[in-house]
Amino acid sequence: MSESLAPLVGGVTGIGSVPGTDPREAAATVVGELEVPFLPELPNRGIGADMIGRAAGLLVDIGFDVSTTGYRIGVPGGRVARLAGDHLERDLDAFEEAYEVARRRGGGLVKIQIAGPLTLAAGLELPNGHRVARDRGAMRDVAASLTEGLVRHVADLRRRLGADVVVQLDEPSLWSVVHGTVPALTKLDPVRAVPAPEAAELLASVVDALHDAGAPVLVHLCGPIDWDVVRRVPVDGALLDATRLTAADYEGFGELAESRTVVGLGLAPAVAAPRRAAPQDLAAPALRLYDEVGLPRRDLARATVTPVCGSPGSPGIRPILDACKEIRSVLAEASVA
Repeated sequence: MSESLAPLVGGVTGIGSVPGTDPREAAATVVGELEVPFLPELPNRGIGADMIGRAAGLLVDIGFDVSTTGYRIGVPGGRVARLAGDHLERDLDAFEEAYEVARRRGGGLVKIQIAGPLTLAAGLELPNGHRVARDRGAMRDVAASLTEGLVRHVADLRRRLGADVVVQLDEPSLWSVVHGTVPALTKLDPVRAVPAPEAAELLASVVDALHDAGAPVLVHLCGPIDWDVVRRVPVDGALLDATRLTAADYEGFGELAESRTVVGLGLAPAVAAPRRAAPQDLAAPALRLYDEVGLPRRDLARATVTPVCGSPGSPGIRPILDACKEIRSVLAEASVA
């Protein structure tokens, strides 16, 4: 598993969402710019193209549509389910074409990303309007359905490209699920917190199934991090917003860096700034993090550099990827200084 991740170690990749609405342009950019390209997500296309809609579109035997407050499961043959499926199919066709044009078919490593089971449970509604996270049985059903859809998705991408596939599970809502802050239908009926061991078990069930299918798994965390959950789940690595980590995260980050193959540091701004920061300034949070945690700077040579998060609101993805590469060079120099 770690051998297939070698191109990602010490490299650069994106998080997932990119600006624009043209899947062919997005695919050509990431395939042309990155050693480990990712399947672009284009949420600016609207309903069914955002993170929750994309993941819901992979669910097997669980229909969904939109309500006045979000995506709602238990709706057979929903129009939005078909729309999400169409978006994904166009994205896959565009990515396959770009991979072929770049003469990369038959090898390499590509990354896909999808909302993980905890974030999906926080973002989807049950037929009665409550969040899936309110019902433990529904959470397990959604996780199992997502797992089946993901295994099929990985197999389809391998068939199309002849490449290895690494799966990124986006879990921005992990903290909310574990700490009981998922928005409730009414204030009188809050969504109870899911204990860390139970949340970890649910997430691990998806990870284990993907491992059985031969796909390494990363978790992406761009909000508050519950390290008790992270350390319990057998992911191959994590992608983090390194600019937001505090002293409270140091122990968990240190354990992650010493035990997992991929340590992704989100350092490049995901939106345009009035004045472009120097690569040395953008890399500074990583140097400070490793120094304060007590990790040797030589380990920075193995870090994967990414944007801090998805970038649908940026004017373009290429300048962000260029910034990632410049930061990567700064970290490489610091690792041998």
